Amino acid sequence: MGSPQEWQIACRDIASRRRDMTVFVSQGHVVVTVPPGEAAVLTPLEVGRLRAALRDAVVNASGTD
Repeated sequence: MGSPQEWQIACRDIASRRRDMTVFVSQGHVVVTVPPGEAAVLTPLEVGRLRAALRDAVVNASGTD
């Protein structure tokens, strides 16, 4: 993981190669990046991690704890 305002979630692309999605906060907005030009394929556990990262990013973006 990067800074407290950046979360990485492991995933795979459509060809089953390991990739990462990144969730971060920029100027009060939540930004999600996925593998360039690819679809992110997530297991149920990875979806849970994405959900947690999005929740944490929203809390950070809103400035509340």
